[in-house]
Amino acid sequence: MRLGNKQRVALCLGGGGIKAAAFHVGACLALQEKGFLFTGGSKAEVAKQVSASENKIPIQVYLGSSAGAIISSYLASGYSVDTLIQSFGMGSEMAPSKDSPSGYLRPLGYKDIYQLNSSGLMNFLPKTFFKKPNVIGGLEVLLKSGFKVNGMFNTSGIEKYLREEALPANRFEQLGVDLYIIATQLNHTRKVVFGNFEQSKKHEHIKWINYANISEAVAASTALPPVFAPYPVKRPDGKEIYYFDGEIRDTLSSHVAEDTGSDLVIASYSLQPYHFNKEMGSLHEYGIPVIINQALYQVVHQKIYRFIREKKKFKEMTEDIQNYFKQNNLPEEHAKKLVEMFCDKFEHKTNVDYIYLHPSPQDHELFFMDHFSFNPKILGKILKIGFLSAIRCLREYGI
Repeated sequence: MRLGNKQRVALCLGGGGIKAAAFHVGACLALQEKGFLFTGGSKAEVAKQVSASENKIPIQVYLGSSAGAIISSYLASGYSVDTLIQSFGMGSEMAPSKDSPSGYLRPLGYKDIYQLNSSGLMNFLPKTFFKKPNVIGGLEVLLKSGFKVNGMFNTSGIEKYLREEALPANRFEQLGVDLYIIATQLNHTRKVVFGNFEQSKKHEHIKWINYANISEAVAASTALPPVFAPYPVKRPDGKEIYYFDGEIRDTLSSHVAEDTGSDLVIASYSLQPYHFNKEMGSLHEYGIPVIINQALYQVVHQKIYRFIREKKKFKEMTEDIQNYFKQNNLPEEHAKKLVEMFCDKFEHKTNVDYIYLHPSPQDHELFFMDHFSFNPKILGKILKIGFLSAIRCLREYGI
């Protein structure tokens, strides 16, 4: 893979709680050591960074969902990888930062994440519980009719933290880089992409929205059910549309970077299913929470693997067409035309390369770590795992 030929490099970060965020920061440190430059901030700041990049490869597109949306918004706003490492490593203390307007980046904390969803809890014990039940059906029917809470917490604290303390600019169009935040529309089957577009548009499967602030988009993307309630975003006409976690409809959504013109997409994800090893034994011995995690990880991993396999097949097929025409001395222009028809039909771009950064299946330590711990020692271990995992993956790509 010739990195020097790439014109538009994108970084795509997936979800998975605080654990995923720390893993991404470690992966970013590895990318930095390999010569990638994280540009961000205003248009003037980014232009200055790119002009002074020398032999480094600038990343100018950021794409994130859930926890990845938070890290993407940090990087797009101009925070350095070193600042993020300091912030994670110092827990609730202030982390000094030259690239923050206030001189500091206060880390996102429990009080920001866990805002009690008081309006939803008002329906936790509905009046129907105090009179004779008239619901006919099983447990599922009883729960649906009796418990109307839409989430124990909401993500308004995350929105406020980003808007008031973390983001120098809260509009997508104010950035000198492209930032795309992924969410899922609650009352539809559409994936939603928040960003700086000329106009909002939609089709059957994707909705592109240009009217939300960055903080609102991140709050929508991080609203993981059933813990967090869906987050409302107002349309220009004043109507509220509800959104939730960006990983539900699709995992990673790295194709958004390709769809918007990137020719190198670097995707980082931390949800790697556990592979049996003698040291830890079988997961059936660890109880329901661990088994549920494994089930979710397998679903997520299968989505990612399916996309990777599809892209690999398309690439191999275009190469097979070209080789067949060449081996049989058939007109080259016919091969080119056939490849173009194939690419148009399946929306495949031959010039786009993907790099995936992820934990090793044998790395059971990361699998068993808490998804929402702010313990500096645990975060430090995750940062290290993210760094070493990314170095290993980049080496496999010849980088």
